[in-house]
Amino acid sequence: MKQKVLFVCIHNSARSQMAEAFLNQIGGDMYEAHSAGLEPGKLNPVVVAAMKEVGLDISGNRAKGVFEYIKAGTMFSHVITVCDEASAERCPIFVGVTKRLHWSFPDPSSFEGTYEERLAATRKVRDSIKEVIESWCAAP
Repeated sequence: MKQKVLFVCIHNSARSQMAEAFLNQIGGDMYEAHSAGLEPGKLNPVVVAAMKEVGLDISGNRAKGVFEYIKAGTMFSHVITVCDEASAERCPIFVGVTKRLHWSFPDPSSFEGTYEERLAATRKVRDSIKEVIESWCAAP
């Protein structure tokens, strides 16, 4: 049986969406990944473009709120916050969670500059998230 993992960030528009897609791709035989935000927004189009570059189409995803999962009574083996430390502290407690982890990544919505500059910065975050997930999946 797959372990359910929930990635949480502020808006569920970038980091948590990328982490969900990568875990389902890389560790899909062991994990079932989901994502949610504390204040759900809408998908960041620069993130959608960056993910398409690596063959993952998240354009059909929607931003979801953490309370959707709490209300549904969804149980997770891991809840992983991917926002900054202060925001991670706002994450609600999930009943039955065995592990809570925090992986901090820069927020693509805060990137400034031209589209190409924001895309370049987003690629760095995307690649960092992928590396962490690959390491996590490879660990015993």
